[in-house]
Amino acid sequence: MMDHSDASPQDADALTVTLTVNGETHRLTLAPNVVLLDALRDRLGLTGTKKGCDHGQCGACTVHVDGRAINSCLRLAAMCEGRAITTVEGLARDGALHPVQQAFLDQDAYQCGFCTSGQMMSAAALLDDGRIGDSDAEIREAMSGNLCRCGAYKNILAAIRQAESASSGRGGDA
Repeated sequence: MMDHSDASPQDADALTVTLTVNGETHRLTLAPNVVLLDALRDRLGLTGTKKGCDHGQCGACTVHVDGRAINSCLRLAAMCEGRAITTVEGLARDGALHPVQQAFLDQDAYQCGFCTSGQMMSAAALLDDGRIGDSDAEIREAMSGNLCRCGAYKNILAAIRQAESASSGRGGDA
């Protein structure tokens, strides 16, 4: 377990929180109002998760908590104790990219890249949940919490379809 304590000793409100992120356990001393996004980026150095709007409207901060996609800018870090947290850094397994990561590369589903990690995390959750719709409109609706200022939506949709095919070819083991 990695210990990440830097709260000042005079901070009587500081909490000790144990987070399991990408399969690794971390013990952090945090102020009670620290959101998961800030704990991941500022305390654990996992900068793949982006801070966009900081209000839960853009989806750039999307991570998985117990397999569900959430906006990490809206969830207090202390609320995630005892839960499995996965960031974009944890999607790849055994040196192989996750089907969503590979599809985003293949389909050029990014431009500036700022929204990409959140888009990939939401898409991976869709695949894992089996919630990929039959129509493009259903996928767009399911991904509506993720905004792309560059307008790469067509390529993002193509990447999700490719990842869906790749995952079903592997037995749905996304």
